[in-house]
Amino acid sequence: MISTMLTLLSRRKLEQNYDLGYWRDDTIFSLVRHHATAIPDKVAVRDRSSEITYRELASRAEALSAALKAAGLQPGNRVAVWLSSRIEVAIALVACSHGGYVCCPSLHRDHTSSEVIELMERMRAAAFIGEAGYGADASRRDIFADLDRVSTLKTVFKLGPVDGHDELPLPSAGAASDGRFNPDPNIVVYLAFTSGTTGRPKGVMHSDNTLLANARAMIADWQFGQHSVIYTMSPLSHNLGLGSLIMALAVGGELVVHDLRRGASTLDRIIEVGATFIVGVPTHAMDLLTEMKARKMASPGRVRGFRISGASAPREVIAQLIETGVMPQSGYGMTEAGSHHYTRMDDSADRVVQTSGRACDGYEVKIFSQDDANREVAVGEIGQIGGRGASLMIGYFDDQHANDEAFNAEGWFMTGDIGRLDQDGYLQITGRKKDLIIRGGHNIYPARIENLAMQHPEISRAAALPVPDQRLGEKVCLAVMLKPGSSLTSDDVLDHLDRSGLSRYDMPEYYLHLDAIPLTASGKILKRDIASQVAEGKLTPVSVRFVPRGNAVVA
Repeated sequence: MISTMLTLLSRRKLEQNYDLGYWRDDTIFSLVRHHATAIPDKVAVRDRSSEITYRELASRAEALSAALKAAGLQPGNRVAVWLSSRIEVAIALVACSHGGYVCCPSLHRDHTSSEVIELMERMRAAAFIGEAGYGADASRRDIFADLDRVSTLKTVFKLGPVDGHDELPLPSAGAASDGRFNPDPNIVVYLAFTSGTTGRPKGVMHSDNTLLANARAMIADWQFGQHSVIYTMSPLSHNLGLGSLIMALAVGGELVVHDLRRGASTLDRIIEVGATFIVGVPTHAMDLLTEMKARKMASPGRVRGFRISGASAPREVIAQLIETGVMPQSGYGMTEAGSHHYTRMDDSADRVVQTSGRACDGYEVKIFSQDDANREVAVGEIGQIGGRGASLMIGYFDDQHANDEAFNAEGWFMTGDIGRLDQDGYLQITGRKKDLIIRGGHNIYPARIENLAMQHPEISRAAALPVPDQRLGEKVCLAVMLKPGSSLTSDDVLDHLDRSGLSRYDMPEYYLHLDAIPLTASGKILKRDIASQVAEGKLTPVSVRFVPRGNAVVA
């Protein structure tokens, strides 16, 4: 099979990673097919309403791949997946690995219909697997009614809610397949959109091998096996959740997605499914410990590890997890390179609290000068974090400028984050070069909020900045400077952002009306000054809550 996707893959990179054993001839599909023979009745993926065994997963993936081929898809064509976390996401990924197609499941719940349509147009999607009533504006927009805007679409599957009726379902197990499958683990199989500092999404391209390299390292370091039940609090549309799925499929374990109905007990679910490892963010750990304390429970069942990503967990949370028999894992990673940095099972609590661990096998990190990305700094010095290795993406989709800007002269990927390495190789994140707010593990890009706010005719200047929050890490504060004579209220501004297409998950939760917002000599807003005055108590943001007009209150 020949894929027409252009990547940064080189012969040298292929030879190096194969010689070192980081890359192999397996694909995600071939591993699932192996498990389907060796452990056919073992559950591969479980959601709240159903489960799928390895035998069923292999069969249904083959059937979907055959259906995509029958619809006219060619290797390298993109398959857009806009679903909640459910077994069909796994079927779609494995089917794309089987047929040489490119799976794009990074269309999030907090995307609006128009945002998803725009991404589908950009990727030139040939197939769409969507869920009715899903998305940030599902109550107002039906994406299936707008699909005629995507001229490249050849086929559509319309699923209902997880426990509902599918109008245009995926093919059932046993549907026709010619038995042939894509044997190449080095073509693009996964396309994930991640925003830059401007908020414009960039498409990150991964192969089976780049995805599996990270999974294999984690499996070895944390002793995962067929007995492992990985419970992901992170949705499968996010890299953390998708990485958890790949790890489970690689080793023949089980993945359980966190899709409980509102009010259901997370602790009960974790114990019921026999979870052995949890993947989430600090907020998830705090909530689990709170429920355990309220119910006077000493341990969360069989859980022995908890990957905490997105932000550093407080020392008391780490200590409490260890007391319950759960070893926390702090880490650092990104869509472009996977979860390549993490603490090990025998690391001290101090290591977990104070660092993001050390690089996994097959990946390396160096620190470069903040002023010169080609000059490495000494151990212990703070600088730009650069990385390279077997789990690094094979380029940005259809974006030569982004590819040019992402690497230094020696081919190190510049992450946009700031940190330092100690003499043992442990990484400490000290800041972000990127303008980014992380709310409970969800990335929010201030530039998009500011750009939309500035479109209002009564707003002169706008600045979105983070406000610390004990539970979620950060929340968004929007500071605005109104034009003379304006009587705009905070509710008016939030309503404007909603009408302009801002997801309700990115809505500001604090508002600051300023008579003046200072600028630098070059005309840029001095956000740091505003943030400092807020931190010092000189400015006090007002708590606000977005209320859609004509709808119930939305937090």
